[in-house]
Amino acid sequence: MVSVILDNLAEGVSEEEILKSYPSLRFEDIKAAIAYAAELSRERLVSVTA
Repeated sequence: MVSVILDNLAEGVSEEEILKSYPSLRFEDIKAAIAYAAELSRERLVSVTA
Protein backbone atom coordinates (compact mmCIF):
# COMPACT_ATOMS: atom_id res chain seq x y z
CA MET A 1 0.00 0.00 0.00
CA VAL A 2 2.99 2.30 0.48
CA SER A 3 3.64 2.33 -3.26
CA VAL A 4 -0.03 3.12 -3.97
CA ILE A 5 0.07 6.09 -1.62
CA LEU A 6 3.36 7.38 -3.02
CA ASP A 7 2.24 6.88 -6.64
CA ASN A 8 -0.91 8.87 -5.95
CA LEU A 9 0.99 11.68 -4.25
CA ALA A 10 3.51 11.77 -7.11
CA GLU A 11 0.61 12.15 -9.56
CA GLY A 12 -0.66 15.15 -7.61
CA VAL A 13 -3.59 13.42 -5.93
CA SER A 14 -4.39 15.20 -2.68
CA GLU A 15 -4.30 13.44 0.65
CA GLU A 16 -8.04 13.99 0.99
CA GLU A 17 -8.68 12.32 -2.37
CA ILE A 18 -6.50 9.35 -1.40
CA LEU A 19 -8.45 8.94 1.82
CA LYS A 20 -11.75 9.03 -0.11
CA SER A 21 -10.49 6.42 -2.58
CA TYR A 22 -9.14 4.14 0.15
CA PRO A 23 -11.49 4.47 3.14
CA SER A 24 -9.48 2.01 5.25
CA LEU A 25 -6.56 4.47 5.28
CA ARG A 26 -6.04 7.23 7.80
CA PHE A 27 -4.04 10.44 7.46
CA GLU A 28 -1.39 8.89 9.70
CA ASP A 29 -0.96 6.08 7.14
CA ILE A 30 -0.07 8.61 4.46
CA LYS A 31 2.46 10.28 6.74
CA ALA A 32 3.94 6.87 7.60
CA ALA A 33 4.31 6.00 3.90
CA ILE A 34 6.16 9.25 3.27
CA ALA A 35 8.40 8.69 6.30
CA TYR A 36 9.15 5.15 5.14
CA ALA A 37 10.10 6.36 1.66
CA ALA A 38 12.32 9.04 3.17
CA GLU A 39 14.07 6.44 5.31
CA LEU A 40 14.70 4.20 2.31
CA SER A 41 16.19 7.07 0.33
CA ARG A 42 18.80 8.00 2.96
CA GLU A 43 22.39 7.26 2.10
CA ARG A 44 24.30 5.21 4.59
CA LEU A 45 27.97 4.46 4.93
CA VAL A 46 28.85 0.98 6.04
CA SER A 47 32.31 0.18 7.33
CA VAL A 48 33.70 -3.08 6.08
CA THR A 49 36.70 -4.48 7.88
CA ALA A 50 38.77 -7.17 6.29
